[in-house]
Amino acid sequence: MTGQAPAAELDRRYSTENAAATDWAEARERFADAGVYWISTVRPDGRPHVTPLNAVWLDDAAFFCTGPDEQKAANIGLNAHCVLTTGCNHMEEGLDVVIEGDAVRASDDGTLRRVAAEYESKYGGFWHFTVKDGVFHHGPGIAVVYRVAPARAFAFGRGEAYSQTLWRFDRG
Repeated sequence: MTGQAPAAELDRRYSTENAAATDWAEARERFADAGVYWISTVRPDGRPHVTPLNAVWLDDAAFFCTGPDEQKAANIGLNAHCVLTTGCNHMEEGLDVVIEGDAVRASDDGTLRRVAAEYESKYGGFWHFTVKDGVFHHGPGIAVVYRVAPARAFAFGRGEAYSQTLWRFDRG
């Protein structure tokens, strides 16, 4: 987050006595460094849709891409609210991070070139995209890109202490 970091709120109901709130800088770094994320969107009939994807962190937001005909793109077209989650599968240790926000289409070619460079830097040459006309081009297909700036975020820490931390972001 540019400027002042959001205040961390430790939820004592779901935290052990010796727990401390997770710092936003640590949670943001863990989120940015993750390789796999899960996105939850809402289908037109209200049912949830959850699928794995990859993403990058840039300019205080997560960016991900998807085919324009995929279910998540259709869902976002009707309801921009979504949740991005990442973490680990171990109960004894780790930090899971959840970001709630709205998926907003990113179509500025300059921004998309920066996002494409982050994808390739993070995931390697298979994830090389060219940018033209507001979309990613990859092989014979195209992908639309979405930006999710956090409205709220959570971290769930495990190990010596178990903690649940909440951050609220003022988006004006």
